[in-house]
Amino acid sequence: MKSDLMGMLESRKEEIIEIRRHLHENPELSFKEEKTAQYIADFYKGKDVDVQTKVGNGYGIIVTIKGGKPGKTIGLRADFDALPIVEEADVPFKSKNEGVMHACGHDGHTAYLLVLADCLIQLKDSIPGIIKIIHQHAEEVPPGGAKSIVESGLIDDLDAVYGIHLLPMGPAGTVGYHAGYSFNGRAYMKLKVQGRGGHGSSPHLANDAIVAAAHFVTAAQTIVSRRLSPFDVGVITIGSFDGKGTFNVIKDSVELEGDIRYMTVETKETIEKEVKRIVRGIEEEFGVTCELTYTPDYPPLYNDPEHTAMVAESLRSMNDPDIKEVKEFPAMAPSEDFAYYAEKFPACFFYIACTPKGVEDPYFNHHPKFDIDEDALLVAAKAVGQVVCSYYELN
Repeated sequence: MKSDLMGMLESRKEEIIEIRRHLHENPELSFKEEKTAQYIADFYKGKDVDVQTKVGNGYGIIVTIKGGKPGKTIGLRADFDALPIVEEADVPFKSKNEGVMHACGHDGHTAYLLVLADCLIQLKDSIPGIIKIIHQHAEEVPPGGAKSIVESGLIDDLDAVYGIHLLPMGPAGTVGYHAGYSFNGRAYMKLKVQGRGGHGSSPHLANDAIVAAAHFVTAAQTIVSRRLSPFDVGVITIGSFDGKGTFNVIKDSVELEGDIRYMTVETKETIEKEVKRIVRGIEEEFGVTCELTYTPDYPPLYNDPEHTAMVAESLRSMNDPDIKEVKEFPAMAPSEDFAYYAEKFPACFFYIACTPKGVEDPYFNHHPKFDIDEDALLVAAKAVGQVVCSYYELN
């Protein structure tokens, strides 16, 4: 079956590219992907599969491929939302939706998985088990789509789940992996500091919210430097400090917003505990009142070491001209809601390098000029197809 699958994918390389370009031209934002979801659903019309639409808290789609023999059930996931970015990439299939861009590769994720799924449908009699294709909406905006799909109960029977991400971290043909904690978790923080306003000439008659809030900004950085182990990863970014006023008026209140990242569950708990402790201290020290909103978004993404080793070993053994190198990648600082699948099921989320040909310093994901080498799309399809064959021990 494996040779048949690889041959089918090779013969449909241009179709994968065509699908990716169509999606790239017609991007839709998270939770608004109505036309994209319809395009995906239409792709499966007339095929011998079960299709469930509007799964979770948006436009999620689950396609169930029932193999010809009984066996285990695995999931293959690709996301399909875009970003609120004005595209600057110089490509002939530029976004037709002004201010919206597939700047993270989700168009490529969906394109490869559609064609791979179709090939698996045609070969399903040889598959000893069930494959669930998870077309996921809203990866980019918390609470995301993954958590709601997991909570839907429609994938409770998974024995494992796999996914990939296109990253410009090497030429097409390079596949990366990382076992254990692999993507940061993140939380959103909003803090309102309420003091007492007054005249700039009489600070003793007021209670300056800016001074208290500024102290919080400084103190929060000591969480990373003085409360985490030097071997742990944590980032606290105060991205917004709304203290604008008049030069001679003491502000009565200010609002801060922050982004918090962490690589382990233990670090997540430490940072949250310390942020709340500092807020209580600010109230006591400066006599202000604070209103804290602290919302964990995506958990850290944990790649099961056993499944990750299987993926790496399987890909290294392929002897395929399109997959030239398989190597370990570093842990990634961004966050990914694939983490919700990995929390519940043994999982491996691995990486498909896609640096455009002739480019030494590529624009990274989320940049207005982000672009990929479309040869990487066939690499993605083959790599995930190989993982499926290895999981089911299909030759």
